[in-house]
Amino acid sequence: MFILQIVIILFATKLAGHLAARLGQPSVLGKIIVGIILGPALLGWIHDTELLAVFSQIGVLLLMFLAGLETDLQEMNKNKKAAIYVALGGIILPIILGYAGAQYYGMSAGESIFIGLLLSATSVSISVQAMRELGWLNSKEGSTLLGAAVLDDIVVVILIAIAMSFFAGSDTNIGLLIGKKILFFAILIVLAKWFIPHFIRAFKKFRVTESILSAGLIICFGLSYFAEFLGIAGIIGAFFAGIAIAQTEFRKEIEHKVEPIAYGIFVPFFFVSIGLAVSFDGIGNQIGFIVVFSIIAVVSKFVGSGLGAKLAGFNTKSSMGVGAGMVSRGEVALILAAMGLEGGLLPANYYTSVIIVIIVTTIVTPPLLKAIFGKRIVIE
Repeated sequence: MFILQIVIILFATKLAGHLAARLGQPSVLGKIIVGIILGPALLGWIHDTELLAVFSQIGVLLLMFLAGLETDLQEMNKNKKAAIYVALGGIILPIILGYAGAQYYGMSAGESIFIGLLLSATSVSISVQAMRELGWLNSKEGSTLLGAAVLDDIVVVILIAIAMSFFAGSDTNIGLLIGKKILFFAILIVLAKWFIPHFIRAFKKFRVTESILSAGLIICFGLSYFAEFLGIAGIIGAFFAGIAIAQTEFRKEIEHKVEPIAYGIFVPFFFVSIGLAVSFDGIGNQIGFIVVFSIIAVVSKFVGSGLGAKLAGFNTKSSMGVGAGMVSRGEVALILAAMGLEGGLLPANYYTSVIIVIIVTTIVTPPLLKAIFGKRIVIE
């Protein structure tokens, strides 16, 4: 049965991506929408199985790994001040507006704070693909966006842990949580400088096929696992694995060989999995909630992160583009929503509606980026 799902997903995503591109939109938009069409919300041809989830997870890890391989570390370092401003603006305003909206709908203080924190999460995996298609990923704006997303992920996970510890009675050691994150980046620096280049060179000598590709994938998945083990999203580990390899002479070869694997099979599963989360069951009386929180979710990130970029010295167009790139909540918010439901901080009767709001932010991001940035011609 899963073999048939592979056929359907690969064919449908490529067709939908082509149609979206023909309509002047990033192809990723069509791929997400086709996930909604194929999933339980409409046709019901594809269901979220464990194997599909594994393919999806590999897809998003490879997507962020490729983003890391394409990232200019010097450019990213130059824009670290802007990344901090963008991340903080994209955290503070969603918390304020999300809290106010939840209070309006009668939620408790703990639930309202959780909703605000949930809306402050960011997943740039969708933005990465859209920026890549538009030619803006390896730019000042793209570097700032990626840096802000990394910082956002770290801060929001810590704040969520504090909230769950305080309101849900979760036994969380905040000092240990922060210490693990510091440990991750300290070990990452050591690995990137002294281990990774030598590891790939040693692996290159193995008398086996595609040894360099395998070495790159081992580093990608190894750092993803290590990041998750220390309480950081796996996509952050994959992203920094790409950055580390980008500093070696093997960058182009690994990127060239990973791309076909990623986009040929695994990444389409990730795009489809976003749409599979949508369900329209029992939301008839919550349309108002969905509309209000979709507006809050989009506007709070767009304005908050956009203002952060503006304060950091970006012009209006670039500030709006960076703000738009931070709008997508993607798989990060989906995971946090499930945690909130389990911890009692996300009311069960609003869970489906919150998931739809998260999907709305993910769907609107690619066309927003296209409308603001347009296609960039990159001269090699």
